[in-house]
Amino acid sequence: MVSGRHLQPDFAAGDVDTIGGYAAVHGRPAAFEGSDGHAYSVECCADRVPGGERPFGAYLLFLRWRRVGQAGVEGHLETPYLAWDDTRAGALARLGALALQDVRELLELRIAETRPAPARPWWDAMRDEDLPDDVRPGDARGRDA
Repeated sequence: MVSGRHLQPDFAAGDVDTIGGYAAVHGRPAAFEGSDGHAYSVECCADRVPGGERPFGAYLLFLRWRRVGQAGVEGHLETPYLAWDDTRAGALARLGALALQDVRELLELRIAETRPAPARPWWDAMRDEDLPDDVRPGDARGRDA
């Protein structure tokens, strides 16, 4: 296993309070702990966007790291396009100006949007008042065959 190396921050490289500036100052992507208990690192990405006014769109890619076992990525979350420009570098620069606090909020929004709805216990489902008395969840009566 290769241990990480510590690089001294270069505060002249950018605004440490923005996502692009943080990466420039620290020489690595920013990382956050999500409300789901996972660690996420964030990368600014840009793609060609067909049919748009500006041909390049930039978005955030959050890599979700494993909590247990061998270190590695176990999944990811993406934002929609957040910045556009005529060039890939321009779109990334626009996205890079996004404040770290805004990036954290976007991560939490994506976590909330992708979190599965909690399963209802059978006893709660049996009390569902929206169903007629003779039809209950899990009951074959009243279903279309």
